[in-house]
Amino acid sequence: MNDDSPRGMRLRGVSRRRFITGTGSLLGSAALAGQVVPAHAATTATAAAAAAAAAAVIEPGAHVPALVIGTGYGGSVAALRLAQAGVAVHMVEMGMAWDTPGSDGKIFANTTSPDYRSYWLRTRTKQPLSNFLGFPIDKDIPRYTGILDAEEMGGIIVYQGRGVGGGSLVNGGMAVTPKRENFGAVLPSVNADEMYSVYYPRANAGLGVGTVDPTWFETADCYQYARVGRKHAQRSGFPFVFVPDVYDWDYMEQEAAGTVPKSALAGEILYGNNYGKKSLQQTYLARAKATGRVSISPLHKVTSVAPASGGGYTVVIDQLDTGGNTSVTKTVTADRVFFAAGSVGTSKLLVKLKATGALPGLNSEVGKGWGDNGNVMCGRANHLWDPTGAVQSSIPCSGIDNWAAGGAFAEVAPLPTGIETYASFYLSITKNPNRAQFSWNAAAGTVDLDWQTAWKQPSIDMAKTIFDKINAKEGTIYRTDLFGAYKIWGDHLTYHPLGGAVLNKATDNYGRLHGHPGLYVIDGALVPGNTSVNPFVTITALAERNIEAIIAADL
Repeated sequence: MNDDSPRGMRLRGVSRRRFITGTGSLLGSAALAGQVVPAHAATTATAAAAAAAAAAVIEPGAHVPALVIGTGYGGSVAALRLAQAGVAVHMVEMGMAWDTPGSDGKIFANTTSPDYRSYWLRTRTKQPLSNFLGFPIDKDIPRYTGILDAEEMGGIIVYQGRGVGGGSLVNGGMAVTPKRENFGAVLPSVNADEMYSVYYPRANAGLGVGTVDPTWFETADCYQYARVGRKHAQRSGFPFVFVPDVYDWDYMEQEAAGTVPKSALAGEILYGNNYGKKSLQQTYLARAKATGRVSISPLHKVTSVAPASGGGYTVVIDQLDTGGNTSVTKTVTADRVFFAAGSVGTSKLLVKLKATGALPGLNSEVGKGWGDNGNVMCGRANHLWDPTGAVQSSIPCSGIDNWAAGGAFAEVAPLPTGIETYASFYLSITKNPNRAQFSWNAAAGTVDLDWQTAWKQPSIDMAKTIFDKINAKEGTIYRTDLFGAYKIWGDHLTYHPLGGAVLNKATDNYGRLHGHPGLYVIDGALVPGNTSVNPFVTITALAERNIEAIIAADL
């Protein structure tokens, strides 16, 4: 999909939506003002050249000035800015391109009916909610390089997007800038003034962030669940806030009016969104490809990076088929390599390369400082006079803020089952202090994570500062049918993996890896375990900051 659609044209006019511009200057330069939209002013010839470059799969023996491992938030920022600086970039993505419809005419599967497209190399689904009304909901599926990786490690399931666009393909699009007073605890070595005056505004503009129309919100059937969540929060004295998102809110209003194909209102979220969400495919990656200097190889997995005898780095890459098997192994060279495979992917690869001697100069901080952003989930059973709606938008637009008093920020989340559930559902982000470490298991030839499920208890305690009080006020109880038999808390997962190659520890203060010039980390592995809110705006803004410094000093 591209952004040449009518909804893309609406975005250029901003409509009546309020773009998130941060607290200072909207953009670092006038050239960034059109970030929401791929370069529509490009000539036909330029567009054709960009399409040809983007489609060029990397060949064995190739030499590239800049290789970016991964196509998520950090990698997409790096590719765009390097290309704008005149550098040819090749991006390597382990997942698929997600640009071809399936037999149903849609690229992505629906949340309520997962199929072969849904999971990364699993033969059975691994849904965040394992049960509903006492019945297990997971089912057998064909093994395929699907869009969602439910990676089980060290007592936790880490949900990650697999495909061109990374996590932007599968998240709810909640684009939250941390409160300024919380930033020092998130990235203590980073200048907050610069982040809030330049890089957060730049990231929000580039991602196309906006908020729901509060007037429409008040009457929309699909947000009845959020209005119930607001009522309960406010009656217990908690601040209720609207949360920005990268969904096209005009499109959602048309979904509700029945004038366009449904996407959020069809429950699409976990396995991709076919129409309304502005993933990286429509924003940063579209602009990167439009430069004509960026190409992408889907279904390519980097297995080794080592110094090359003639300078730069030798990179070994497995090309995969849709069964996850290696069809060919390629060796290429790159002058510079940017690790952007996500917190888990980057951390695991670096730990392996250090332990096996491929990159012996990496320091002892590699693999440390990993956290789950304090994620924990729960549901509440409401009274019959508080129905939450049979039709629920899959895109959250609101939250409950008890961070200062109780260490928890809770999304008022959808439960888009298609039936009335009388349930309120929440994903909490908490100030969990526990951090895990990745380590090389030489006997098994794998990288392990030492996270323990018991480390979720602080998150549960912090979430309870909100929901125990609401239950007491409303005379309600927790749901016990969503995560297993009589289990209240979803303490087995994270959607927001962070850390493992922490800024100013495993790297310098701009993501340069110690001991190996020309190697950089530019993704969520830099963020030490917690952002106090959904992390992707912070990852994007940090990448904008770092790549600007790297281009200025290193290139």
